[in-house]
Amino acid sequence: MTNSFVNISGYKFVSLGELEARRREILERARELELKGTVLLAAEGVNLFVAGTRAAIDAFLEMIRSYDELADFQAKESWSDHQPFSRMLVRIKNEIIAFGVDGIAPEHKTSEKISAVQLKRWLDDGKDVALLDVRNDYEIELGTFENAIPIGLDNFRDFSPAVDQLSPELKRKPIVMFCTGGIRCEKAGPLMESKGFEEIYQLDGGILKYFEEVGGDHYDGECFVFDKRVALDAQLQETETTQCYACQHPLTADDQADRRYQPPRSCPYCYKTPEEKMAVEIEYRQSRLQQIANPLPGSIPYENSRPLNVPGRYDRWKLIEFLCDYHPHVSRDAWLEKIESGLLQADGEALTDPEMMVRGGRRIEHLFPMQTEPDVNTDIELIYVDDDIIVVNKPAPIPMHPCGRFNRNSLLNLLNLAFETDHLRIVHRLDAETTGVVVFARKGRIAKTLMQQFSGNTIRKEYVAKVVSHTTADRFESNQPISNAPGKSGAREIDPDGSPAHTLFETVCRNADDTSLVRCQPVTGRTNQIRIHLWGMGHPILGDDLYQLDGKPNAPETGLHLHAWKIGFNHPTSGKPIEFTAKLPAWAAQAEQQLI
Repeated sequence: MTNSFVNISGYKFVSLGELEARRREILERARELELKGTVLLAAEGVNLFVAGTRAAIDAFLEMIRSYDELADFQAKESWSDHQPFSRMLVRIKNEIIAFGVDGIAPEHKTSEKISAVQLKRWLDDGKDVALLDVRNDYEIELGTFENAIPIGLDNFRDFSPAVDQLSPELKRKPIVMFCTGGIRCEKAGPLMESKGFEEIYQLDGGILKYFEEVGGDHYDGECFVFDKRVALDAQLQETETTQCYACQHPLTADDQADRRYQPPRSCPYCYKTPEEKMAVEIEYRQSRLQQIANPLPGSIPYENSRPLNVPGRYDRWKLIEFLCDYHPHVSRDAWLEKIESGLLQADGEALTDPEMMVRGGRRIEHLFPMQTEPDVNTDIELIYVDDDIIVVNKPAPIPMHPCGRFNRNSLLNLLNLAFETDHLRIVHRLDAETTGVVVFARKGRIAKTLMQQFSGNTIRKEYVAKVVSHTTADRFESNQPISNAPGKSGAREIDPDGSPAHTLFETVCRNADDTSLVRCQPVTGRTNQIRIHLWGMGHPILGDDLYQLDGKPNAPETGLHLHAWKIGFNHPTSGKPIEFTAKLPAWAAQAEQQLI
């Protein structure tokens, strides 16, 4: 049936008590009547928007008026052919219309009211009166009275400072303020009078009552309403205007025809180009990183645990023998002390007997009570962000992932905290001391796709390194195989039986301090490949404390002079080639023009 739903709205400022009991009674009755909408209760009164059948609405209003304080409650009516509300809510609030200004009590004092008929007569006669629209800006965009002054609000709580921006000349001029149904004017009027405005009137019943009594004369456009109908015309009929799902901005038919209207993602008022969207997210995530890093999460003492999964070869070994053989860098006495202190646990229970038998595959937790981690460099620069990948310029020193003495103070952990709803995946690695461009995946399937490109050596990578001594050739390469596992020192080596490795080099410049700047292009992707190949050719990287000539450090205090400058690959979703560049560090910046 057409127009089968009656929509009522109304408010009354009056002292109310027993709010919780009233809330339960009103909600129970509304549900019995199968009504939907919202009722707000506060010590200062009631404000409601409810819809249902004619009989149900009449019964509901009878119940509301059964309260002595609300016996004369009045409601404005309109009709719709559908239920404009999704559910029935009855809530207790501090204010029935949020204003946030103390000392304003409409129950005791409001501005003088002017009827719709009287306002129309004034406007017909051309009376010198200012019309002040106290609604939010997005409501005013849909329609307002001719020549009305918008107060300029995103939120009604900002009304007081907005009044201070009005022209002082208005203080001596008759002002008729108006809103949708009148409730905002009940508080706005007394506030304006307290600020020295001499002649304030409020439109009784607001725009909706004006439409009901005199139609749309002197009003341009539609009136925004806070339900699924979104907007009504002067006949109180629902219009074609809808609302953006993303930003809640009302949308006219013209807005809906705009190419930027892409429900449910965007509309002409919130649409952003991919570049704009990325800039906003990068700005937000950078600020999150700054917050997270002060203080560093690992700098606050905490209890950490690391797993010790017993390999099958240690099945039936004694606990102490397993620990000493599996981690020989920790002394037997140190392990015994940890066992005695209850720092070795399994299934939540301490392992206190060093002679107990362990079984292959068992998980043992090694506890580190009140641990703090070394500081790291947190100057993390976000280069690129989309729905699939995050690209950063990694500083140094900072490890990529939890390892050794680092757990919370790792690049992965910091980024996971900044991108709190994501579980980022590492798709390739840089050493803790290496700076430059690194890529993370935001989804598992994206990580898998990128890893396939890395394992297939189709990723295009360029590094810049500053090496000891002058290189003899402008272009050179290394095909030296690299050992599959680190030695006792933790370093990998050139090993004839190792994995094939191939790196291309180009001398960018030779410096007066007997160093050279070298462009490096790894064709394969072995651990420490660039560092090992340059070391093997007699040109270790400046600041490398692991791969040195004759075991002599080469300026380790300056840090490792190796920078992941560029990376290129096919985007995991679009398949299009993309490339990212990380800003050169100071030690290479002077040669930027030669590198390009």
